[in-house]
Amino acid sequence: MSKLTLSVDSRVVSRAKRYAKQRGASVSEMVEAYLAAVAKPSSPATRDAPILRSVRGSLKKADVQRYKSHLSAKYR
Repeated sequence: MSKLTLSVDSRVVSRAKRYAKQRGASVSEMVEAYLAAVAKPSSPATRDAPILRSVRGSLKKADVQRYKSHLSAKYR
């Protein structure tokens, strides 16, 4: 395990310690989990917001021309 020195505002450290204690974790564990999450290589699918992943593929059979006609009529 490597050691890392950070400079953090003392008020932030106090709040982080309270938050960690409430969750039964240490600040070190929280920082490690955060760094692991942001440093993990991501694929294009994981970069999308969850809401986008949930609707992906739902318009595969959509009629684009019909939709364009609908928009044209709607915004005359």
